[in-house]
Amino acid sequence: MSAHSEDQGRLTRLASAIFLHTEHAIYAALGLLLALTAIVALVDAAGLTWEAMRALGGAQQILEVIDRLLFLLMLIEILHTVRVSMRSGTLTCEPFLIVGLIASIRRVLVITLQSSEIMHAKDWSPEKQALFQASMIELGVLAGLILTMVFAIFLLHRARDDGRPAGEEKPTGES
Repeated sequence: MSAHSEDQGRLTRLASAIFLHTEHAIYAALGLLLALTAIVALVDAAGLTWEAMRALGGAQQILEVIDRLLFLLMLIEILHTVRVSMRSGTLTCEPFLIVGLIASIRRVLVITLQSSEIMHAKDWSPEKQALFQASMIELGVLAGLILTMVFAIFLLHRARDDGRPAGEEKPTGES
């Protein structure tokens, strides 16, 4: 091997190491920000839950608590993805499907409550009827999206050799 190719090989390894450390530093900063956001969301959700319990909350308050908890679950799933990506060096798609599934379920809950309020209104106007029909179409699209994501997650589980969910780390000592 010539001295030129050895220098080029060292330079490539050095650049690769710098990029890897930079990537890990960015992942760590992102993970820290996500963790702080999750803590703030948890405190907020706890406060909302306490207020709903004290006021014997109605459907709107309960939906808001569930919405915040599902948002928190999404943050935790993304944080898990960042952690696994840092350790394994790979990015898997299953956690993103799970986040999309949670987000779709959040939207279904909001639409359901809004539609329920429209249906119980005393004045049934053409605008309310159009809004209700649009909500039903959106619910249908979301149902199809949810089924598609669940099927994709199912296929990902079946495609794996070891039967563990994608993104789950191997126990130490396993190759």
